[in-house]
Amino acid sequence: MNKLLKENRIVARRKWHSELSGVRLNGLDLLSQQYRFSVALGDLIFLDGKWYVTNSGLLRLAHRSHCCGIRSEQVREFCEVSSHRWVFRAIVYKSTRSRGFVGYGDADPSNTSPLVRGAELRVAETRAVNRALRKAYAVALCSVEELGSFSAPQKPITTTSHSNGHPGSNGSSNGQPRLRDQLCVLIRQHNLDPSLVKAYAADFCGTATLKEASRDLVETFVSTLADEAAKDRAALVCKLNSYTPRPEEVNS
Repeated sequence: MNKLLKENRIVARRKWHSELSGVRLNGLDLLSQQYRFSVALGDLIFLDGKWYVTNSGLLRLAHRSHCCGIRSEQVREFCEVSSHRWVFRAIVYKSTRSRGFVGYGDADPSNTSPLVRGAELRVAETRAVNRALRKAYAVALCSVEELGSFSAPQKPITTTSHSNGHPGSNGSSNGQPRLRDQLCVLIRQHNLDPSLVKAYAADFCGTATLKEASRDLVETFVSTLADEAAKDRAALVCKLNSYTPRPEEVNS
């Protein structure tokens, strides 16, 4: 346990050192002791000053606790295939004699990210399973997959002026922070180097800096980065490392 506490603190400081306070680290210690969550394995994510558990963290907790089984099924009367709306009901059985802990999850284009468009059915099932697992093992944390604020649809692009003077740009004054948030979440989830991701993004968009790229290009880059991270993170990290500045570039 002492080894896990130490490792979690080290990895958490490495990932979110500028955001973590002593109180948040103490909270991490309690989560580590009570549930044996591992930051290195991706069981926990720190967003907006709060800890969130992940689906993988909950599944590992269930495995350690010798969960008997999980059953999930569509709630067909609330599903609408034409509008891509899905509702699932999940039941977690902690033992062979358990009556089961029930959780519901829903997903549609209005509460899922464009990055997972077309996968609303799987998102709904994951949310239902997460809620059932949290009930079964008394996890007093929301799961990151249930967050609507990080998967809300983007607002329509307006023609108002922007910080860099280009309509539809990726400036922070266009009232559309969601795209930047999505990129930050991807960097945190897959433990990527932010500076290398920015360099890759600028090269992908064909601009000197990411701020100069149009919103459409940045949106395409975020989608591409998510796909690459999900398919082969090691290959993505290798690609990002190719953007590491050479010594002569740093000294120049």
